[in-house]
Amino acid sequence: MKFLFDSKGKNIANEVNGRLHSTSGKNIGHFVTPQNIFIDMKGYYLGEVISGNRLMYRINSPYKNICFGSYGNVGSVGNFGNPGNNGSIGVISGFKDLEIA
Repeated sequence: MKFLFDSKGKNIANEVNGRLHSTSGKNIGHFVTPQNIFIDMKGYYLGEVISGNRLMYRINSPYKNICFGSYGNVGSVGNFGNPGNNGSIGVISGFKDLEIA
């Protein structure tokens, strides 16, 4: 399990065995290994990890209009708790924070 944060250091998602989950545990995406990206539940580009643990959206990603197919819903993994704030990394050129509910 890996905590993932936005640029401000807020925990926005968790990765468990290649599956992306919201902080409440809901399955919201999957990791695509060859491209090193996460896709949403419909199979489209969601974001990627930069700086070790920051899940962000690459504005000019070459994958944003490609459908990788649906990997299915694996259900909830539950809540792993709040790891606290990881600290801000500031603005990263070419990226923006994700809005994950």
